[in-house]
Amino acid sequence: MRTTVLRRALFTSGAAILALGPAAAQSAAGQGEAAPSDLAVMKAQIQALEAKVKELEGNQARVQSAIPSWKGAPQLEDKKSGWSFKPIGRLQYDVGYVSTPDGVTDRGLGFGNELRRARLGVEGTVPGGFGFKFEVDLADNDVEITDAFLSYEASKKLSFTIGQHNNFQSLEEVTSSRFLSFMERAAFTDAFGFGRRVGFSARFAQGDVIANAGVFTDNIEDLSNNQDAVGLGDENNSVSVDTRLIYAPELGSAQLHFGASAHFRDNGDTARFGPVTRYRQRPFVHTPNSRFLATPGLKVKNETNYGVEAAIISGPFHGTAELHRLDVDTLTQGVTPAFFGGYAEAELFLTGETRGYKGGRWDRTKVLRPVGQGGLGAFQINLRYDYIDLTNDGISGGKQSGYLASLVWIPQDHVRFYVNYGHLQHEEAAIVAAGGDRDYGVDVLGARAQIDF
Repeated sequence: MRTTVLRRALFTSGAAILALGPAAAQSAAGQGEAAPSDLAVMKAQIQALEAKVKELEGNQARVQSAIPSWKGAPQLEDKKSGWSFKPIGRLQYDVGYVSTPDGVTDRGLGFGNELRRARLGVEGTVPGGFGFKFEVDLADNDVEITDAFLSYEASKKLSFTIGQHNNFQSLEEVTSSRFLSFMERAAFTDAFGFGRRVGFSARFAQGDVIANAGVFTDNIEDLSNNQDAVGLGDENNSVSVDTRLIYAPELGSAQLHFGASAHFRDNGDTARFGPVTRYRQRPFVHTPNSRFLATPGLKVKNETNYGVEAAIISGPFHGTAELHRLDVDTLTQGVTPAFFGGYAEAELFLTGETRGYKGGRWDRTKVLRPVGQGGLGAFQINLRYDYIDLTNDGISGGKQSGYLASLVWIPQDHVRFYVNYGHLQHEEAAIVAAGGDRDYGVDVLGARAQIDF
């Protein structure tokens, strides 16, 4: 506003000088003075005024470009220079119930509740094509670093990332927890140890093809100096190589997704001197620490994982499936188990929305009629069969068939509520029931309230 007033005043002054110019020239000529000289002075004054106006307009444009915009959270951005800065976060509160098999005295089962995730962070860009993201999770009254990386966009097709980030192992795993169709990911993702690690990776995207590849060490926590134990901290020399290839064409109005991933991890000295590895998983909700699926501790020398994935989005419907195999090479002679996991899912938006998809992963769903704008939000129902087998080559970790259903209410784009039900049928479960029974079923209920920005 102040700049506008100044601009008007300067233009008014300039106009007055122009209006007075001819009269002043005539008066000067009548008095025998050098009229051209006076006109030159007035012309110079006008040019100076015009330069001042341009300077003020430029300052105003720079100020306006730094005014925060709203992109799910306030974002500062200067598009000309390439700077941007945005706070990010999410809050997820869960309640859950797991039925207790006869004869099991585990008091962690039954009802439970927890702050599942409480994340705060920042992300943005730096001139020259650079970017950053840093985020911590404050759940469990502890500070855990989730993402902490720098990125560089060499071109519209090629980019690089260095730091702690996800290492391309599954459609479920690379999808943010904000956009899942169930409260928890498929059982194999946790059981097989998928997660973020420190490394360097490259991403190439052209048309319908996306390729990711990277070399990773270990999670920030396992590399930190406070982990002063054999095989951890500064003694940790584990390394992995990960790749994921996506082909995502459109077929008419439908979006297709096909993917394959491969992962090889060498545990280095950790295999011999560090902590043992257990492949295990909670019962479909995170509230209990109990595991019906769990292998004994293994000295794992290296592991190889292969996965395939497919999905389709057609209007309010989507279907997806994944299958993964994990080959484990232990230091115990002749013990090389192969574990399997996978799921198939079908989903429907009752209110007509389409599930969000971007860059080879699930993304935010845009609500057609949000609460607060005359609508009731989006309602989504999901059905899934989830299978995992952790029993092979003399290693008994159990098998689980999960029959799962969820109802998701999304009142507006950044708020979600979940209700989940699952019946989990076990074989050779790690928790023994009455009479030595290891083949039984449990029922699971869960609910979540979530907000993100």
